[in-house]
Amino acid sequence: MNSTIPTIASDTSAAEILRIGIETASGPVSLACSFSMEDVAIIDIAHQAGLNLGVFALDTGRLNEETYEVADALVERYRLKIDWYFPRHDDVENLERADGLFSFRESLDKRHQCCAIRKVEPLSRALKGLSGWVTGMRREQAVTRGDLPPVEVDELNGGLLKINPLLAWTEEQLLAYTEEQRLPRNRLYSQGYRSIGCAPCTRAVKPGEDARAGRWWWENPENKECGLHRR
Repeated sequence: MNSTIPTIASDTSAAEILRIGIETASGPVSLACSFSMEDVAIIDIAHQAGLNLGVFALDTGRLNEETYEVADALVERYRLKIDWYFPRHDDVENLERADGLFSFRESLDKRHQCCAIRKVEPLSRALKGLSGWVTGMRREQAVTRGDLPPVEVDELNGGLLKINPLLAWTEEQLLAYTEEQRLPRNRLYSQGYRSIGCAPCTRAVKPGEDARAGRWWWENPENKECGLHRR
């Protein structure tokens, strides 16, 4: 992989960021797909641009039924191959036997422990053999993402190239794109959700709250990352 970060202008389109990132990676690149509107838009952009982009998903064991419905719709629409990764069952069993089903609400450390088992460890397996990975992160989503670059070297995952094609998109742009292209959309968005993760850790947001206010709502905003995107 070529780890030299390309210079990308601020007005570069999402499709062009994606193309530059894939070319710079010089090897296999996959989207980490949570079946959010962002990830669905990226799949559509890559499809329309004819880009060679793989797709993988992390099934934490706590996803909403509505999330699986979107995955099924994408497979049907794009004849998409999704590589699914799951937590190691013995780690989940040991966690729940020792600490119960909702230990992640007791402290930040315990929430990080749950995310490490259900997300971070499976991600490490999903990234093996890749030269780069793509995320649907946007700068306006949360304070933890305000300085997000279009392309970066992910030192925490072995120096892979990390590509964030939608970093500058607003929620209005995202909604307009998904409606214009008639893309599959998680039914929870119509119930006030603006960011969707594991069912016990996600809820609808109140008017005026940021997009990720419904994620781990008992925690401070600066802590609201699961460990997949530590920087």
